[in-house]
Amino acid sequence: MIAPSDRHGSRGQSDWVSLLPHPATPCPLVHRLDAAVARRGAALLELRFVVDGQIDRLRVAPPRRQRRHDGLWRHTCFEAFVAAPGASAYCELNFAPSSAWAAYAFDAYRQGMREATLAAAPAISVVRGPDRLSLDARVVLPALAGSGAQSALRVGLAAVLEDASGALTYWALKHPADEPDFHHAASFALALPPAAGRGRVGAESGR
Repeated sequence: MIAPSDRHGSRGQSDWVSLLPHPATPCPLVHRLDAAVARRGAALLELRFVVDGQIDRLRVAPPRRQRRHDGLWRHTCFEAFVAAPGASAYCELNFAPSSAWAAYAFDAYRQGMREATLAAAPAISVVRGPDRLSLDARVVLPALAGSGAQSALRVGLAAVLEDASGALTYWALKHPADEPDFHHAASFALALPPAAGRGRVGAESGR
């Protein structure tokens, strides 16, 4: 498992990356949003998102029975986009604090959207406090064109946060477009090595 952040706010070593709000959607309620991803074998991903700030002033769905559900991006949720290097096809994974989830496959940029078939429902756990919200997810990826145990993966990590007024802010490692767009190829900014490798996240930006 990804090592948890400690109560003093440390995020560990190279596993962690910081997500930034899109310039068009600032969020003064949130002081920091960090994320980590690790690859365990050819298709298993472990993800962690940690939000520090005025959590009680965000709309965070309470825990419910886990289920697949569309439209999670309309409220607070955490997202991952995964593709093989050089491939147009990719998948989108959504995880809500309620434990609802969604998975979609695309043939190319926003084209051919359909539900992705997963071997099992993701394992999701959430911890909420007055100044910190964390979500962990373990998910077996759907089949991706051009991927395999010996293939690297390109990953985009993102989040949507909804405040008490219903306003949405959009967070990602990179924002290559004038409007928030997690599907943009340039936002797939993390490189995960093949399964035989170390398995930890590395940013293509050099972090």
